[in-house]
Amino acid sequence: MNLAFVESPVQLLNVLEWAYAEGGGDRVLTDITVVVLPPVDPMSRGQLRRMAELARDEGINVRWQEARGGAGAPLKSLRDLSGLVRRAQHIVIGDPFSRYVQLLLTLVRARRLTVVDDGTATMEFVAQLARGERLVRWHRKGSSGPRELVLAPVTARARRRFTPSATRTVEVFTAMPVEAPPGVTVTPNTFAWTRARFGPPLLTKGADLVGTSLVETGVVDRDQYLEAVAALARTHGATRYFAHRRESTDKLHALEAATGLEIVRPDLPLELIARRGPIGRTVLSFPSTVVHTLPLALAGTDVKVAVCDIAPEWLRETASPRAQGFLSGVTETARDVQRLAPWRATAVTEA
Repeated sequence: MNLAFVESPVQLLNVLEWAYAEGGGDRVLTDITVVVLPPVDPMSRGQLRRMAELARDEGINVRWQEARGGAGAPLKSLRDLSGLVRRAQHIVIGDPFSRYVQLLLTLVRARRLTVVDDGTATMEFVAQLARGERLVRWHRKGSSGPRELVLAPVTARARRRFTPSATRTVEVFTAMPVEAPPGVTVTPNTFAWTRARFGPPLLTKGADLVGTSLVETGVVDRDQYLEAVAALARTHGATRYFAHRRESTDKLHALEAATGLEIVRPDLPLELIARRGPIGRTVLSFPSTVVHTLPLALAGTDVKVAVCDIAPEWLRETASPRAQGFLSGVTETARDVQRLAPWRATAVTEA
């Protein structure tokens, strides 16, 4: 039995892409149970429910498990899922950094383990795995508080689960540019399911802008971000702003007032929204997952993806010391995109 754990809409999309690849590229592998561990924010939950509908339409069994619904929910969910986890022959994971998934991994007996894309986090996961480091999200400075100390043994054991052995194979299914650690198999995610099921899209004359949650995660200064979005919209004639599911309502209201952009709250991951269309002939983005995935999802169309670099002065003091290097790496390794210089009190220009 194949058992998958996902916590975001993008992770569930990439489980579908993996299942399509496993099915030979003409059908979705249906011998899989996907356990959705939804976060608390409404936008993520809404997109997850829509993705769950698409997965069920493909014949996949989807189980909605509330693991964050109160003080006793995590332990109750752990008890509910323990039998499934122990019986599974193949475990598929969307977020290897998730503390809850790491806890579930302590129960795993499966001989196969696959990590599907969770966006740019996959790049950091593979790099940390190769360097033998503990698993920490790139935008966090790290913590040695009581919670981290309690969970340290769980994280260490989970990391060992991601290390191939004589009794366990490890695969990373990804659209991101990564170099496989010794013994780990990297399988390309080409977004073949997305292209087979949707589009090609109708193209509009203008440009669309893709939002990011870098302000919400404490990486980028809010005022700098608002000014950069306004400059991009003016320079490239953008009319719509596709909000990231984690962007705050307050920030989006400020963006709308300052720029006149139409704020769109997508009900599905952007790769599907863009493939279904209509979409602008130019899609503008800051360093993020979509600069790697949209060229794949939109292959065969005339859409141009452009990425605007993050200037060092945009970063907040709360940003991780690794932030600038990581974000630069996201941009530099992107294929088939146009690079734009960061806004610095003048119009954005091409690099």
